[in-house]
Amino acid sequence: MAVFSYLATTMAGETIEGVIEAVDEKLAVERIRNTGLIPLKITAPKQGGLRGKIGFKRSRGDLLTFTAELSVLLSAGLPIDRSLNILSEVAEEKEMKKTIQSILKSIREGGSFSDALQKHPRSFPRLYVNMIRAGEAGGVLDVVLDKLNEFLESAKELKDSILSAMIYPAILSITGGISIIILLTFVLPKFSVIFAELGGSIPLSTKILLGVSHSLRTYWWIFLPAVFMAWGIARSYMRSARGRLRWDALKLTLFGDVVRKLETARFCRTLGTLLKSGVSFLQALDNSKDVISNQVIASALDNVAKGAKEGKGIAGPLADAGVLPPLALSMIKVGEETGQLDIMLIKVAAAYEKSLKETVKRFVNFLESAMILAMGLVIGFIVISMLMAIFSITDLPF
Repeated sequence: MAVFSYLATTMAGETIEGVIEAVDEKLAVERIRNTGLIPLKITAPKQGGLRGKIGFKRSRGDLLTFTAELSVLLSAGLPIDRSLNILSEVAEEKEMKKTIQSILKSIREGGSFSDALQKHPRSFPRLYVNMIRAGEAGGVLDVVLDKLNEFLESAKELKDSILSAMIYPAILSITGGISIIILLTFVLPKFSVIFAELGGSIPLSTKILLGVSHSLRTYWWIFLPAVFMAWGIARSYMRSARGRLRWDALKLTLFGDVVRKLETARFCRTLGTLLKSGVSFLQALDNSKDVISNQVIASALDNVAKGAKEGKGIAGPLADAGVLPPLALSMIKVGEETGQLDIMLIKVAAAYEKSLKETVKRFVNFLESAMILAMGLVIGFIVISMLMAIFSITDLPF
């Protein structure tokens, strides 16, 4: 049997750390609960010893961890103030500990949980606060937190899968760029000395390479500030409303399939989760539009809320917007007609998240091949240009 390390709390709010043997994590949780404890964290320790007193790694200042642990405590019957007090004691991140203590203070002074969260917009986004407020109003805060936990887990899984897929192309581009810079700044100068000593004419491609190499070595102190300045200007422009709109339009043109699937998954999962949590339709629709990062798609969805207010529902206005894929629109229409819009939206999100992962995987495979080809062509051009110069100076046939 495996040995699991756990962090648990009693109904009185006392935190306990320990280890337990079990076949799997599910059985370990059941055994901890059978002892009268509420498990907060449980993981298998890494080989080579325990980390400190227990062998698991806590998430640092993570919203998902906070939501999951608070959901467990409320589901176990603990009041909100005692639950927050426990979380403030077990939090390892200083900033998160201060945030929880501030929220707890606001609640003890008579404020609501959602109002306390609203005072910390950097830690709790507007969508999160609105869902909590809806849960408080309906008396189902523990249910809403459970739905929020599912939503955050799905969003994190999707984000992690995209980031992990882009690691290799990023490494490839960095190593390839460094290799080209080394060739231009350290290798080619040695050949330029040889060419100068031997004299004679050299090919145009070699002259261009030597010129680029000389410029990099001589004016690097100008190139570096220029690159950073250009990056700063571009970033500042893209942060403006006009610049961001143009940049998003360009992304939609170049990577339309990936962008549409990503935004469809975000929009549908957010709207479905909000509706399932009891948030009013118009408020849920307004909040769901806020999670869309592409301004072109977000602007196209502005009329959806207007159509919903006029009693047109959501399927028709979404179809008129023309930004969501046809399959998603068909599924949303069926959900609206059958009265199961929230369930259908979650299914649409799951389907497009799965499709997005496959699309990103294909795109990354294509990107890897294109980058390898591009790096090979650049390095090959450098090598062939230098060989041509050597053969032309020594009068050897190439």
